[in-house]
Amino acid sequence: MTSEPVVPPERGAAAEAAATSAVLERARGAVMALTGCSADAAFEELTQRAKAGNRTLIEECWITLGGLARHPSGVDTSATPRPPTDTACADAPVTHDRSGALARLGAALVTVRTWRELAACLREHLGPPVGADAVLVYVPRPDGGLELAGHAGTDDALAARWRRVPPLLGTGGLAPPDVLSTGEPRWLADDAGDHERYPLTGDPPEPRGSLAWLPVPAGPRPEAALAVLRERGEPFDPEERELLRAAVPLCAGRVRDLAPAGQRHALDAVAAVLDVLPGAVALLRPLPRGAREADDDYHVVAASPEAADLLGYPGRPLTGLRLRECWPGAGDALWPGLRRVLESGEPYEAEPFVVGARAAEPVSYAVRAERLGDGLIVTWPRLDPSNRQERRLSDVQRLGNLGWANWNLVTHEALWSDQVHTVLGLDPDAAPLPLTALPELAVPEDRPLFTGAVRALVGEGRPMDVPFRVRSGGAVRHLRAVAEATTDVHGSPVEVHGFVQDLTAQRSAELALVESERAILVQHGVLQAERALAGRLQHALLPLPRRQPVRLAGLRVEVAYLPAQSGLYVGGDWFSAIELPDGTALFVVGDVAGHGVDAVATMAQLRFTAKGMVSTGSSPTGALSRLNTLLLHSHDSHGTATLVLARYHPEERRLVWAQAGHLPPLLKRGGEVRYLDRPAGMLLGAGATPAFEEAECRLEPGDRLLLYTDGLVERPGECIDAGLERLALATRERHSEVPGSLSPLLSAMLEGERRDDVCVLDIRVPGDVP
Repeated sequence: MTSEPVVPPERGAAAEAAATSAVLERARGAVMALTGCSADAAFEELTQRAKAGNRTLIEECWITLGGLARHPSGVDTSATPRPPTDTACADAPVTHDRSGALARLGAALVTVRTWRELAACLREHLGPPVGADAVLVYVPRPDGGLELAGHAGTDDALAARWRRVPPLLGTGGLAPPDVLSTGEPRWLADDAGDHERYPLTGDPPEPRGSLAWLPVPAGPRPEAALAVLRERGEPFDPEERELLRAAVPLCAGRVRDLAPAGQRHALDAVAAVLDVLPGAVALLRPLPRGAREADDDYHVVAASPEAADLLGYPGRPLTGLRLRECWPGAGDALWPGLRRVLESGEPYEAEPFVVGARAAEPVSYAVRAERLGDGLIVTWPRLDPSNRQERRLSDVQRLGNLGWANWNLVTHEALWSDQVHTVLGLDPDAAPLPLTALPELAVPEDRPLFTGAVRALVGEGRPMDVPFRVRSGGAVRHLRAVAEATTDVHGSPVEVHGFVQDLTAQRSAELALVESERAILVQHGVLQAERALAGRLQHALLPLPRRQPVRLAGLRVEVAYLPAQSGLYVGGDWFSAIELPDGTALFVVGDVAGHGVDAVATMAQLRFTAKGMVSTGSSPTGALSRLNTLLLHSHDSHGTATLVLARYHPEERRLVWAQAGHLPPLLKRGGEVRYLDRPAGMLLGAGATPAFEEAECRLEPGDRLLLYTDGLVERPGECIDAGLERLALATRERHSEVPGSLSPLLSAMLEGERRDDVCVLDIRVPGDVP
């Protein structure tokens, strides 16, 4: 035989709920049509009938629908909603005869009083629609197997051979009893191999045709299983499965009534005992194991209320749950331990665990397991508080690297914890030392202070808290001794208790911290000195601009230089704005990479060399090429710089300029602003064969040209394009012809602390230029 695929539980449950709702609505509509009452009154009528007949509501609905066919009103039953269906065949129509068969079955089940009558009733009403030759009803046994409770369609001799279904003993295959743990039916077709996988005690060797196993829920867990057999071997088709699944809920009430009088297994007795048993106890039965050991799991057969509370299910039964489901926090070591108990029969005890770790008084529990038949009895005994307190004290001594000690000054007895020997570096088997001998362990320099503290403690009862050092293993360790005395009625010390603690790690950390602070202070002083030197060099080589504008070659020029406000280093931003002997004007803005003295020195080289080259007739591109060569052969061969170099010819109002990796100048003309198109030019110091090009711009009266360094537009975490857009907007909106006109622009562009130098050349063409 082969096992047909099972519908996923979540899909089957949804379809079943929908179909059940449809049956309820149909039955309520029938009552409304026959009595003329409202929908709520019809529902109440159905509920009262179910209670009076000790039936479920769905049973009462089918009984009501079954009576419609005989009702003189002639209500049509052909549209009776379908019962719960298997989602695999949800679209398969149920014939009118089968709907009527369910209605008649619901009415007939009311008179059933024994298991055998139940089997006969099911065979009578389900046999014709599905071709069933026999129906057998099984109930659970204490060992996990199934016991035949009633049968129809088979003789007593054959039923005697099929009276038992063995419990789950395999490691991978499914057996019929799993319908009770999974709650899902099994559909078996004719196959010779199925005889070995799904055995019945005394089962004949020949194939037995098609077989359906269906669980019957009658409470928190299924209480019975139906076996529907037919001789022909083809599988049950979708319509037949649908009908069999729909018949199962109709039997729930009968099974619930029959189980106490029949074969209800002894687990109810076990559950009753555990309900009143003190402590956390559970009876477990192993589920089939998969291919991996991690798939071990156990079915909770019964559990005490304290076990439910302990595992986080207060007031809720654990029966029917899987152990992994109700105890997801169990350690990985638990599962191999439980498996060894089943295999060897030897009891197992797991490591303690804590419940309520966030509470004021967390509680520790142990885990113990013993085999009971083919199952396990698991208990969670609460650990004794004294044991827990002793363990806590041991943990405190270990974590604090200390040990407690007690000296009786009358009997001269001494009692130490094991940790004291470790802290003092003594042999663990050595006897505790007298209190007066303890200072002899200290290094010579610390003995006088330690001895005086001990004498004051013993003689006057004065508390002692003294640091001392010991030499152990070739190294010096820093310890601390703290003690106080207990006195008699006369005030004389009679007993001393205290502790010794190893502070070597803390002392080493303190010394390392002191050394680090000293090094930081030294480094800070060096950096401050370097900053002061760099600042003096910068002021000497690059005088700060005057506040008022200057006239150069007919242009009005204003300069702003703002050093960085944060950090210890001086930057390398610089500018030049001079009138050359031939009447032209030279404008330069540059930025040297890095900070400090080296950056200032490089800035000075570039600034003065650029002025000299242009003054002696070099073109802007020629000057940039020579500056690049100078930077490559300077003391810092890895230094780089950006630069904008422009020369203004007043007769033609022509500006000739070149750049080396610098941001483009900004031109304001009338009410419009734009950035000049940059000619080709690479970063100074980036390569030995750079290519520089020149560009020209003819200035007009009223024009305004800005040369600047990146400190004006850059902000941390922001794209440079956003800063350029912000500068263009500020230039367009803020206009002033008075001295200090750069102030509004700088206020709009610079917010918070400046992290870099800022250099700006504001060049304006007067409006009255001819």
